[in-house]
Amino acid sequence: MALATRSDLRNVAIVAHVDHGKTTLVDAMLTQTNSFDAHFEADDRMMDSNELEREKGITILAKNTAIRYAGLHATDGPITINVIDTPGHADFGGEVERGLSMVDGVVLLVDASEGPLPQTRFVLRKALAAKLPVILLVNKTDRPDSRIDEVVSETQDLLLGLASDLSDEVDDLDLDAILDVPVVYASGRAGAASRTKPADGSLPDNDDLEPLFEAILQHVPAPTYDDAHPLQAHVTNLDASPFLGRLALLRIFHGTMKKGQTVAWVKHDGSVQNARITELLMTRALDRYPAESAGPGDIVAVAGFEDITIGETLTDPDDVRPLPIIKVDDPAISMVIGTNTSPLVGKVKGHKLTARMVKDRLDRELVGNVSIQVRDIGRPDAWEVQGRGELALAILVEQMRREGFELTVGKPQVVTRRDENGKLLEPYEHLTIDTPEEHLGAITQLMAARKGRMENMTNHGTGWIRMEFIVPSRGLIGFRTSFLTETRGTGIANAISHGYGEWAGAITTRTTGSIVADRSGVATPFAITNLQERMTFFVKPTEEVYEGMVIGENSRPDDMDVNITKEKKLTNMRSSTADTFESMTPPRELSLEECLEFAREDECVEVTPDAVRIRKVELDAQSRARAAARLKRQDA
Repeated sequence: MALATRSDLRNVAIVAHVDHGKTTLVDAMLTQTNSFDAHFEADDRMMDSNELEREKGITILAKNTAIRYAGLHATDGPITINVIDTPGHADFGGEVERGLSMVDGVVLLVDASEGPLPQTRFVLRKALAAKLPVILLVNKTDRPDSRIDEVVSETQDLLLGLASDLSDEVDDLDLDAILDVPVVYASGRAGAASRTKPADGSLPDNDDLEPLFEAILQHVPAPTYDDAHPLQAHVTNLDASPFLGRLALLRIFHGTMKKGQTVAWVKHDGSVQNARITELLMTRALDRYPAESAGPGDIVAVAGFEDITIGETLTDPDDVRPLPIIKVDDPAISMVIGTNTSPLVGKVKGHKLTARMVKDRLDRELVGNVSIQVRDIGRPDAWEVQGRGELALAILVEQMRREGFELTVGKPQVVTRRDENGKLLEPYEHLTIDTPEEHLGAITQLMAARKGRMENMTNHGTGWIRMEFIVPSRGLIGFRTSFLTETRGTGIANAISHGYGEWAGAITTRTTGSIVADRSGVATPFAITNLQERMTFFVKPTEEVYEGMVIGENSRPDDMDVNITKEKKLTNMRSSTADTFESMTPPRELSLEECLEFAREDECVEVTPDAVRIRKVELDAQSRARAAARLKRQDA
């Protein structure tokens, strides 16, 4: 089989841990190659176009852009560099895997101070398993606390360790290439890169990204293809257009694809259907434009396939050759999502309330999100949704809330399994914590309570320490709030999957109880002022409450039912303290993620476009008391 090469094309993914500067670097690459029209106003983090991505400061969806590079190293004319900007958070591992399936090499971006972190290990392992060449880019060299030599050494050790782990799983792993990984030093924000190591805390000795482009052209192979091979293209992502309907984003591996062409569409179930490509779109910078044809190596969007899904193949109708289905890591966390069943449901017109609407929306999410699964739990109004992590599921709920849905969301749980001997297993995480030295004792105590086992501790002599733990995924549910409290907001924690292990036993994640409203009505300043010394409230005066709604946090472990609607009795006698104003502590406002962390096993979260509330699963106080008594008898 004689292979041809597309020398005018490179496909590369930018992979890194969250907040190490991937999206900022891609912005600089676009700007320096004059990829935008003269009237285009460039913005920061242009690739993070999703509203939630901009709010949270993280990449959630893998996205591609096309750069036309005509600089010093494009000796044979302009070269198109398709760049895939992948998420840096482990919860969005499915997006990373899809991105890697589209490219021929990766730029591994590592922070010059923080060095390789858990997600670095995750994406690097995936890249090595796919036999993709790696370029190491040490970013943020101008950080005052940068330690460039140590970071390069740590990353090379990580590469060798992963290569050793994968040697039994992956045939013909090129260890020489892994040992000789090219290194580029850069500051994405300054748009500068160099192959020469700068001093710690300094910018590279070059004021543009030419050395990075040179490394990409030199070390990322051009796409190869077989001229005699029939058309073969893999669907790696989905999008939608108000004019064209569903768009399938795909990479062409062999053959040529043309607008108006009839292709064989190989579905997940193995069935084959002929369909016509009604529109073919290619990418220039952040925009798509119509094209008549595309060849091997190109990443394109096509219309004409109403219910096409990720992982399916478009191929030649006369010679059908499907590509393998994209596989992602199994989900570790689940939550039950159903219709809103609280007394305040439907207070605002236009909200989406019915079970059919919720189920249709979850089915639509399955089409474009390979990382989640939806399971039937035998109820007509609720379903179990499984995902890689708490954040990924919380973002799905937040997206649905903004789309107008009213939901009841259960407390996150871990997805367990049993081994061949029937022993119960649960997922574990590899947790890395960076924190100032003074919080060492508090963090150690916090992790011990959550069954965490310390694996490693490093002190870089900067006043900060790094600790690595193996901890049950259950122990990280609700961990974030306690962690930020213990470290006064200074700590950084990151986790990736560590596989399954034996059930670790009971874990107490919250030592405080809930304050529960014992009747419906409106919260009054009088009631809040009288109770606030013993508890923290989540509701404001004049806010509507109902029986069974969690309105605050008790300082003691037990739940407490209170009358938050009590009003001050009026008399015709003037009080001696009538003119004394009592101070009212502002309520603690919880985000959706904080509500999911706070909720106990007998609690759930009511989510509406206007409000997020914690409530008891069983609203009636007497029913809750009977259920608690039954549980005590069973435990006895």
